[in-house]
This record gives sequence, structure tokens and C-alpha cells, in this order.
Amino acid sequence: MQGMGNNAGGDDCPFAFNFDASTFKVGDTVSYRVVGNAMFEDMPFVGELVEVHDDFVIIAGDSSDPTVRYQGTRESRPQVSADQI
Repeated sequence: MQGMGNNAGGDDCPFAFNFDASTFKVGDTVSYRVVGNAMFEDMPFVGELVEVHDDFVIIAGDSSDPTVRYQGTRESRPQVSADQI
């Protein structure tokens, strides 16, 4: 995600994402999608993994509120059901 900044040269994205689901670990930053609501489906979100399981992950969805947690699929870009938002 390069060239996202407002200056003429652009800035690199400030996040370093892990897109390899086989190496997910607690503390990794992931880009996730919300599915089941057309308003959110094309928007990428950023979260930190707080739990990693064999077939799902738990994502901290709001860095300012530690109680916000979403269960997502364990794939390169986890999917979170819109009913959790």
C-alpha cells in the first residue's frame, strides 16, 4: 500500500500486515473484511490478532476499546460477519 499519503510523492502505509494465515500469531496486524453488509464489503479494516486458533482468529477491532473483539475466519484476509459489528 504505497503512495497513500497526501503529499506528491505519497507515503507508505503505516501498517505491516501479515497475509500468511499459516504463520498468524498473537500481535500480528491483519487486514480483515466485514461480510454480510453491502456498506462494508469493499472496505478493508485493520486489527490486531489477540487469539489464533486452528480454524478462526479473534481480532481486536478498536485500539481505543479493548473490549471490542471480532471472530474472523483464518485466511489471508480474515472475514468477520457483519452481525458482530
